[in-house]
Amino acid sequence: MSPMIETVLFVFSLVALGYLAGLTGYLKAEAGDALSQFAVGVALPILLFRTMVSADFHGAMPWALWMTYFGAVIVAWTAGHLVVTRGFGRDAQVGVVGGVSTAFSNLLLLGIPFMLGVFGQQGVDILSLIISVHLPTMLAASIIMFELFGDSGGERVHPLQMARDFLRRLYKNPLIVGILAGLAWRFAGVPVPGLALRLTDAIAGIAGPLALFAMGLGLRKFGISGNVKPAFALSGLKLILMPAVALVMALLLGLPPVPAKVVVAAAALPSGVNSYLIATQLGTGQALASNQMTIATACAAVTTAFWLMIAQATFG
Repeated sequence: MSPMIETVLFVFSLVALGYLAGLTGYLKAEAGDALSQFAVGVALPILLFRTMVSADFHGAMPWALWMTYFGAVIVAWTAGHLVVTRGFGRDAQVGVVGGVSTAFSNLLLLGIPFMLGVFGQQGVDILSLIISVHLPTMLAASIIMFELFGDSGGERVHPLQMARDFLRRLYKNPLIVGILAGLAWRFAGVPVPGLALRLTDAIAGIAGPLALFAMGLGLRKFGISGNVKPAFALSGLKLILMPAVALVMALLLGLPPVPAKVVVAAAALPSGVNSYLIATQLGTGQALASNQMTIATACAAVTTAFWLMIAQATFG
């Protein structure tokens, strides 16, 4: 077995262990919520802080990287929306859920430990460039789509109020705080004290396995119930179409080998819980988002390995 395939199986095995712990009742759903809160609120922000302080971004070509990834996002979102509305005859609100589910990769709980395992710290460095704009961009797009297609009972939210709510939500996000704090420390040019470095290294070191296990445990409470056909269709778009578009874009824009492989792998990751949270905000499509996330995560163990091999053969 190649080291790359073994790493992929290791990553998804941790997710499976978390799922089995919940499925068998060994750990309760509340434990998964607590682990996820610690991973997202403490461990991953500290990992991102350390990455921003020490990362080497030379040669990453951020603009080309962003154009590649978000070009794939636009295509996947549009395809997901059209499949749900035109293919399955659902309304535009459910179409928003379909678009988000098809385009919102799980770059945090799954993406960070995945890149760390496959590409090492360099992979996390490059992924952090995507994450730094991914959350704000996807949150803004979701808010706009919610405003366009959401049913607000005749009361439209003023654009300035939308902007204030967006900025408040954004700058309270611990992941964004970790990124901004790391960049501020980096630009200040102050070395990290030895004790602080040991603390950040210790917590950052458990971020990946903890996030993967918590993700698996969290999946247990979603499950699959109805909307199976559209969920499979959206999962296919997420796991096949989006990375294919990213691969073509990376070739067209001439991304260097490692950033190209990272962006294809990021596009190949399954959807995260954000699609379900957006569906909950809209008050529709929750089952669709839940099913798609569960199905895509289960299938991703095979499809991400496939796209890694394709990317390796393409970019060397």
